[in-house]
Amino acid sequence: MSQALRVIFAGGGTGGHLFPGIAIAEALRELRPDCSISFVGSRNRIEARMVPKYGYPFDAVWIAGLQRRFSLRTALLPLKLVVSLVQSWNILRRRKPHVVVGTGGYVSGPLLYVAARTGRRTLIHEQNEYPGITTRKLAPLADEVHVTFASSERLLGGAKRLVRSGNPVRLSLRRSDTGDARVHFGLHPARTTLFVFGGSLGAHSINRALRPLVPRLVREEYQLIWQTGSADYEELKSLGALYREQVIVRPFIDEMDRAYSAADLVLCRAGATSIAELTALGIPSLLVPFPHAAADHQYKNAVALAQDGASLVLRDEELERLERELFSLLDDGPTLARMAEAASAAGSPHAAFDIAEAVIRLAEQGAGG
Repeated sequence: MSQALRVIFAGGGTGGHLFPGIAIAEALRELRPDCSISFVGSRNRIEARMVPKYGYPFDAVWIAGLQRRFSLRTALLPLKLVVSLVQSWNILRRRKPHVVVGTGGYVSGPLLYVAARTGRRTLIHEQNEYPGITTRKLAPLADEVHVTFASSERLLGGAKRLVRSGNPVRLSLRRSDTGDARVHFGLHPARTTLFVFGGSLGAHSINRALRPLVPRLVREEYQLIWQTGSADYEELKSLGALYREQVIVRPFIDEMDRAYSAADLVLCRAGATSIAELTALGIPSLLVPFPHAAADHQYKNAVALAQDGASLVLRDEELERLERELFSLLDDGPTLARMAEAASAAGSPHAAFDIAEAVIRLAEQGAGG
């Protein structure tokens, strides 16, 4: 292409739909430094806060997801859909993208639909094992659909071109020296370390199940880095003060790369982004899927990783088994090593660049046509 590449990313509502788009955008910037990139999403969700922090222009559309219960939001949905389609058409006319990339969530639907119907090149990336409704409905219109799990392909038979690329992670996410990472948190450089998190809001069921196990963790000379989320932090921060040489308790951890690097084992939910990061860095995990995820997709994500030998899975209602399963893993170095190898084998460290190259190829095909 003789002119600078222009790409719009549409996706969000959750970090799991947003951050893969940011990872692909970072890879595009590496491959094509003059590339013009912008994002489209909802004004009141995570993308509106995070996209400007990464330095990308952001356009909002007025759209909401389907609600199971009738409410004012449900009643307004037809109007929002019409308005969002008109807004999407205006954004496309103003930005003039060569390619539109959808990374899932209802916010990606209107722009992808209008882009495909007006003859623009489109690519969808699906993070979850069970594709979301937006992906399932729009896959036949897209030029390419990139999936994370091979098992997703059975539900996307109408797609023109299916590619298993994996789930991209941000280029800044790199594993550092384990001992140095532990020292960064004020921990002993050589002790086995557990990292627990549940997203920025935490995971209350995991926090509640883990709390009574902390004295045993300390007694058996394990270390704990615990991102509690803001809701449970005030209740749990006293454990960090009581066991400050072995237990780090924070409401939120910005330096996730160092927390991952410090960990021998991670206990967390089973969001697609978390799984992508665990596999990209080769970290064993004990996954507790969020029980209210749409179509139970977190459980399906977790089972796919467990089948690779990289994880154990507990449902929320099985957390009474957490003590037995957790200490069984922490006490078994050879098993953790095998799980780490399996996690690395299941990862897709080049996914961001693979998808970025597909975006460039689509743009060049469009320019040639």
